[in-house]
Amino acid sequence: MGERPIPPGGGTIEPVGLKAALEERYLAYALSTIMHRALPDARDGLKPVHRRILYGMRLLRLDPGTPFKKSAKIVGDVMGTFHPHGDQAIYDALVRLAQDFSQRYPLVDGQGNFGNIDGDNAAAHRYTEARMTEVARLMLDGIDEDAVAFRPNYDGQSEEPAVLPGAFPNLLANGSTGIAVGMATSIPPHNAAELIDAALHLIDHRDATTDQLMAFVKGPDFPTGGVIIDPPSAIADAYATGRGGFRLRARWHKEDTGRGSYVVVVTEIPYSVPKSRLVEKIADLLNEKKLPLLADVRDESAEDVRLVLEPRARTVDAELMMESLFKLTELEIRFPLNMNVLVGGQVPKIVSLGEALLEWLDHRRDVLQRRSRHRLAEIEHRLEVLGGYLIAYLNLDEVIRIIREEDEPKPVLMATFALSDVQAEAILNMRLRSLRKLEEFEIRKEHDRLSAEKDGLVALLGSDARQWQAIAGQLAEVRRQFGPDTAVGRRRTGFGEAAAHDADAVSEALVEREPITVVVSQKGWIRALKGHVADLGNLAFKADDGLKHAFFAETTSKLLVFATNGRFYTLDAAKLPGGRGHGEPIRLSIDLEQEADIVDVFPYQGGRRLLVAAKEGRGFVVSEDEVLGTTRKGKQVLGVDGQEACAVVPAQGDTVAVIGENRRLLLFPLLQVPEMVRGRGVRLQRYKDGAMSDVKVFTLADGLTWVDTSGRTWTVTELTEWLAERATAGRLPPKGFPRNNRFG
Repeated sequence: MGERPIPPGGGTIEPVGLKAALEERYLAYALSTIMHRALPDARDGLKPVHRRILYGMRLLRLDPGTPFKKSAKIVGDVMGTFHPHGDQAIYDALVRLAQDFSQRYPLVDGQGNFGNIDGDNAAAHRYTEARMTEVARLMLDGIDEDAVAFRPNYDGQSEEPAVLPGAFPNLLANGSTGIAVGMATSIPPHNAAELIDAALHLIDHRDATTDQLMAFVKGPDFPTGGVIIDPPSAIADAYATGRGGFRLRARWHKEDTGRGSYVVVVTEIPYSVPKSRLVEKIADLLNEKKLPLLADVRDESAEDVRLVLEPRARTVDAELMMESLFKLTELEIRFPLNMNVLVGGQVPKIVSLGEALLEWLDHRRDVLQRRSRHRLAEIEHRLEVLGGYLIAYLNLDEVIRIIREEDEPKPVLMATFALSDVQAEAILNMRLRSLRKLEEFEIRKEHDRLSAEKDGLVALLGSDARQWQAIAGQLAEVRRQFGPDTAVGRRRTGFGEAAAHDADAVSEALVEREPITVVVSQKGWIRALKGHVADLGNLAFKADDGLKHAFFAETTSKLLVFATNGRFYTLDAAKLPGGRGHGEPIRLSIDLEQEADIVDVFPYQGGRRLLVAAKEGRGFVVSEDEVLGTTRKGKQVLGVDGQEACAVVPAQGDTVAVIGENRRLLLFPLLQVPEMVRGRGVRLQRYKDGAMSDVKVFTLADGLTWVDTSGRTWTVTELTEWLAERATAGRLPPKGFPRNNRFG
């Protein structure tokens, strides 16, 4: 151990617990991130960096209609005075405020390259210029009239606003996203006119429900348009809780190209999806043959979005093709809703739609009261000055004499005319050229006008009803600017429903339909050979393994696997390993216990009835559609209770043939076997000891057929002596029946 370090400046070393130190520092970081970086304020909908950018632009006098200034100048001023962080972070925030595909109502008017919907970056800040938009002007309206509280900036040299006056419903109109520590926020953009209509309703009905507000706010309104396909009930749930999400799809239509063929044209893509990445993804899926209904994709966009999708054939259903694209690409996204905001600028809280609007309305009322009190103080000061001017006018010669002759004219004036300090100071500060304006009539006229305004402000501050009436008037004015009949106010995002397509049809649309031959080995390995291969003599298997069975199918087929545990499992033929190697064990695709084994694998056809049976001789008939499973765990159908399932055969015919290991054959009508969904079933054949060997369903009139061990087919039509009731013992089979007790 070396010597203990000596602290500089003669300080002392204090031991600190690592756990306590880490907790304290991490908590400080978490709070800083939540309060000053990631979460927007519920009142103006802005994070500190955006607020500082707008206030910095205000100080540079970059109002709408004024000449543009370099973005580098804006970024430099904001960084130096308010936001001591990286210039790139500030510029990125500024750029986003100017992008009309990112902001529903841009706060910055940009000149130059501010990026595009393809995902390209903006030019460097030395090349671009900016000024505020009308929306930003509304956000700052009244900031010089003590509308909001100010706080010292980071170095204490100047002040910055803690929140903006916010005459525009920015939180919901432009939305916000951010990731803090242990919490996040995600608010989609909305239509300003709809929000103001809802706010006006809230002024009159403060306890309005979410459903009542949804009469005005139907759902989000994204700058890039698109179609929301959620039902109104789901949107209402999201708005009521402040949590949820919206399914947003691209807007598309069919264009005829003559001779019965067509193309699909996408004109609006989902919000926050870069177009170039979307096209790239579709092209990759095309190359991987995962979009068999699509032949080609072209980007013909200019100012507007125009993605052209060409179907594989004119017979392709456009709805089905688009459904397959929505499933696999970002032509459909889910935009999350998590209305986590800083309430009162202090407390992170998840708010509902109504609570978010009320926070804004209450802030607007606070701004109205502060501005009114500020104006009242200005008026009272001016009235006092005017009173002094009137006295000066009526006694002008005496005032001039005192100023000319007295060493200290101020106290003499105050004593002579009973003036206040403010009045005397105003008279002394008056310029000579103002004397010609000093007329009693003008002074009294201004005095009366200001007195009337003062009475109005006093009445306003004393009445809640008048305050809300004034706020409603302000909101109505903003609504006129951003109403549905204006270019910027028109709703862009529509509402629709997802086309009702069978899930299987969509799944099939995602796979190219090709013939395959499915091969299953005795040890339970499976593979798919391309095409329908009749001769399997050259197939290679692992040592001590061999062919169990093979059948023809297609890449769109579903395969049913029946196991000794009585469960049915479903496999997608498209996901089977290829035929070059030995394949893969079926166990890799399903959750099959180690002690269980595979009884049979066959293609699902749909509509058939199957007879399932266990070793103990019990079984029942089940519909093929009932055994389809959607999970790796499969579907329990036959209850085995310590026994094993041993057979599954198509129940096509009128008679059941069952043979036991005791070499007894029994035939009985199929009608005696019940049809069930799951269970142990009924006894098919009775045994003293031993178990069932095989079962078959056939048509009695056609006779019973089997294949012997030499591959010869036998058919017996005279079967009367084996016909009996279900659950009897049976008799020895006809001559020529295989010794392995199998029907083949």
